[in-house]
Amino acid sequence: MPDAAGVLSRPHPVVRVQRERGQQVVSTGPYAYVRHPMYSGALCLFVGAPSLLGSWIGLAMAALFVMLLAVRAVLEERTLAEELEGHRDYAQHVRYRFVPLVW
Repeated sequence: MPDAAGVLSRPHPVVRVQRERGQQVVSTGPYAYVRHPMYSGALCLFVGAPSLLGSWIGLAMAALFVMLLAVRAVLEERTLAEELEGHRDYAQHVRYRFVPLVW
């Protein structure tokens, strides 16, 4: 339920499980290989664009963005494990968050 400021008061405001919409775990397609395929694509963009442009500053910023995405993913998974049925089993089956065989 939103508070006075219209913001959901939650311990992990990074993700919201929407039971009323029938939210469920998806384990097919790219989700069969990594738990956060959209973040995997973002990593390619964060690292690829500065690499193609030859920007060392851009690559340094990419490292910061990757760390922020990693923190966000961990917070998301913490909430999903607590609130979304089947997510713990899914996380045990699909071991990698962003890059297969890496993390």
